[in-house]
Amino acid sequence: QVQLVESGGGLVQAGGSLRLSCAASGGIFTIYKMAWYRQAPGKQRESVAEITRGTGSTNYADSVKGRFTISRDNAKNTVYLQMNSLKSEDTAVYYCAARRTGTTAWAYWGQGTQVTVSS
Repeated sequence: QVQLVESGGGLVQAGGSLRLSCAASGGIFTIYKMAWYRQAPGKQRESVAEITRGTGSTNYADSVKGRFTISRDNAKNTVYLQMNSLKSEDTAVYYCAARRTGTTAWAYWGQGTQVTVSS
């Protein structure tokens, strides 16, 4: 069973930066992709960025391209989300997710970390 624990959220002014971390444990070698999702109050959860654990290939939502960078450190079983030029609309709970090899569902989720951007 894969466990995911996020950290690094907080309160930041618009234009500032934050780095989120997601530490994975248990069944690491079954993970194919990891991702960051977010959910703002009253809105549906949306994908922010994803990364393939082996190749490091990435995909981003249009709303964060050029501002956010997803990366991974396989030696530490950790995925990061560097968020720069933050906007008030980036305020949300950010969740880390993992997908197993050979599946299409994001089966594993962290508990979430709050990011609040003040304008």
